[in-house]
Amino acid sequence: MNLKGKTLKELEEVSLSIRERILEVVSHNGGHLSSTLGAVELIVGMHAVFDSSRDPFIFDVSHQAYAHKLLTGRWEEFATLRQFEGVSGFTKPSESEHDYFIAGHSSTSISLAVGAAKAISLSLEKNRMPVVLIGDGSMSAGLCYEALNELGDRKYPMVILLNDNEMSIAEPIGAISKYLSQAIAGRFFQSIKGKVEKLLAHLPEGASYMAKRFEESLKLITPGILFEELGLEYIGPIDGHNLKEIIETLRIAKAMNKPVIIHAQTLKGKGYKIAEGPREHWHGVGPFDLSSGEPLKKPCSSSPTDIFSRTLLELAKEDEKVVGVTAAMPSGTGLSALVHEFPNRFWDVAIAEQHAVTSMAALAKEGYKPFVAIYSTFLQRAYDQIIHDVGIMKLPVKFAIDRGGIVGEDGETHQGILDIGYLRLIPHMTLMAPRSNESLKEAVKFAKDFSLGPIAFRYPRKSFVLQEGIFSESPFLYGKAERLMEGKDEVLFVGFGNGVGRAYEVSKVMASEYEVGLVDLRFVKPLDHETLWELSKEYRYWLVFSDASKVGGVASALLEWKAEVGAEVEILSMELEDEYIQHGKVEQVEEEIGFDVKGLSQKARERLERIANSQRLLV
Repeated sequence: MNLKGKTLKELEEVSLSIRERILEVVSHNGGHLSSTLGAVELIVGMHAVFDSSRDPFIFDVSHQAYAHKLLTGRWEEFATLRQFEGVSGFTKPSESEHDYFIAGHSSTSISLAVGAAKAISLSLEKNRMPVVLIGDGSMSAGLCYEALNELGDRKYPMVILLNDNEMSIAEPIGAISKYLSQAIAGRFFQSIKGKVEKLLAHLPEGASYMAKRFEESLKLITPGILFEELGLEYIGPIDGHNLKEIIETLRIAKAMNKPVIIHAQTLKGKGYKIAEGPREHWHGVGPFDLSSGEPLKKPCSSSPTDIFSRTLLELAKEDEKVVGVTAAMPSGTGLSALVHEFPNRFWDVAIAEQHAVTSMAALAKEGYKPFVAIYSTFLQRAYDQIIHDVGIMKLPVKFAIDRGGIVGEDGETHQGILDIGYLRLIPHMTLMAPRSNESLKEAVKFAKDFSLGPIAFRYPRKSFVLQEGIFSESPFLYGKAERLMEGKDEVLFVGFGNGVGRAYEVSKVMASEYEVGLVDLRFVKPLDHETLWELSKEYRYWLVFSDASKVGGVASALLEWKAEVGAEVEILSMELEDEYIQHGKVEQVEEEIGFDVKGLSQKARERLERIANSQRLLV
């Protein structure tokens, strides 16, 4: 949709239509809501002043970019938002030329913009400029400041829209700041400022010093001092819902031909009263009734996240040494109840996974029992800290890895399929996984008092595949596997975590063909060498199930063990292939990639038949 030349009234009508479309689709499909509603006018303004087919439009996290999608030819297709083979919930270049970069994790935008600006400069391109939209929450991560630090030195032209929808960085300044910031945004002030800077360079030393001090004193009463000191121009705060003000400010910033921060204050959930304000519940939602705001599907009260939360709360009440941290996801990780109950022992450190891990390393050194509750996909952001600050000193930090496995509608940027591979490489790391809600309780209890080094346990987003009561639960014993079913054939199913449930369900489907044995590894590091050796004497064909990538995964660990001890077994991975997994409902995605019970059963059958045929040929 071309917004160039449209009147202010027409642009306001466009904004209203966009909000209605977002509410219509998100209430039906689920998705990110409050932040994307709050960013509508900012995005309309971006498209009215810049050209997304030429200027790199870079959205941080990009969950707030729904309006951008609607303005770039995806109005009808938007009905498929976050659905399998439909429109992604994040920007995605393969979906549209107007999406400059894929983004699902926070705080990458300014770095990307600096890189894009370097390319523009090297290519000697004119009339092309990166435009960034970044939320205030993303400014809590260090990567932003690394990029701003270079940008302030290099002075590449770009416009950065800081969407402030919760932080109070402007409130202490009040009306004076608002007045000054509006003045700063004007052409007259920008012109005078440039002339004053030239004049200061020619004044006598004393006069120049006094004038400079006066200029600095004005900066001190504006919220932009940080950005000014970094060498960036600062404009704001402006009203992020006033299209006239947004467009005028963007035009001024564009004409300045230097790095400019525009601080825009917006209201989360703007236009939908029920969701307006800083309410975490409305950040990401499932399908809901538009008139009442009530979810169409009641949340499960016994999800793995809830089980973890309740178990850790019980342990924290019993043991004052139990502490914990999360990175901007207190509700998603279940830590919100603990932050409320013990505000001096549990912390939300905002989007700062690196800081979360390192700070807990120090607490572990001081004798506390720290739990780091972070999604699998976000724990990747703190990889060096796990190695350098936790692993080397063998500190007993406990990593509670939520969303292990396929997570669904958020897609490739959020799938939790790499953690086994990247954590298994770290010396002194212990990796375990529960198979059910009851064994998750046992895992949390075991981790609490584990003191040999760092320990991690993973669990799925929704429910475990294995239903309660199928197998009796017992406490975890360090490095010990558990035999669950004995088989009469030479086939053994090896499960790890949620893979135990998948293995069990596949065994039922194939019961008429094979009577398989089933073992729950419980630990992939260290492996239970004694039990594995015993099993190698009973079963020749091992099929390995886990909700993780096969590269560096559980089967890889067993293949390393086999090579080391010379076990005469065939090890076949039933894990996820070496690829990024697209978005969609978990059930649809699993069916498409053959990771549901039907697909896994067919895969197991084919592999066993292939081995049997090859042996017949050898005979």
